[in-house]
Amino acid sequence: MNIIIIEDELRTARSLETIIKDIKPNARITGQYQSVEDSVAALSEAAQPDLIFMDIQLADGLSFEIFKLVRITCPVVFCTAFDEYSLEAFKSNGVDYVLKPFSKDDIEEALRKVDNLKNFFQQKTMPDIESLLQRLSPQSGKTSFLVFKNQKYTTIQTDNIAFFYIRNDSTFLMCFDRQEYALSQSLDNIAASVSSKQFFRVNRQYLVNFKAIKEVEHYFLRKLYVKLVIDTPEKLLINKEKSHSFLSWMEER
Repeated sequence: MNIIIIEDELRTARSLETIIKDIKPNARITGQYQSVEDSVAALSEAAQPDLIFMDIQLADGLSFEIFKLVRITCPVVFCTAFDEYSLEAFKSNGVDYVLKPFSKDDIEEALRKVDNLKNFFQQKTMPDIESLLQRLSPQSGKTSFLVFKNQKYTTIQTDNIAFFYIRNDSTFLMCFDRQEYALSQSLDNIAASVSSKQFFRVNRQYLVNFKAIKEVEHYFLRKLYVKLVIDTPEKLLINKEKSHSFLSWMEER
């Protein structure tokens, strides 16, 4: 069985590969990709694998975009941290999911389900991707966040947030008025919940609002240096692999 892994967290991808090979020693991991762009390029140029393990939130957007750009005729197991509403959408369309953090038993059960559904997938029946996109539409992302500060709860409108970032393993949001608030959610979960048209994950630590971007400069080693209207604790650098996706995101306005 030829399998590809589409996952932007390298540690997770390696762990998944180890588990798969332990369960199916004859399985071949023929590719690992971290972004929508790289996945589309690989799937367009090479023969379809027998199975794809696919994360939902990738470095440059939701993995559902892949289905809009290339035809996939093999079964897909989604790896996700989304809530049950979204998971039920995947299940109703004939694909399985693995909830992160996953275990060996989770992967083994997913592989067993795929084996049982071989006849289904041989008919080339694919999930209703448009329906999934509507449910998780980047146009209708989260519009506010509940925060707690000075013994008071209040809501911050997403439009008023310049960026989210990680500091000392904790997540914070910074408003355009330079007010800062701590959040209980991880940056991964926040990135999955806000509009991908409005916010971009420039790196592991920062998720920035399009309206907060002042200018972008070329930097060393083909990186991009993003300057915001509000100063950030560190320089916002985008690596060369992600630069094209970021510039495309900026252009789509």
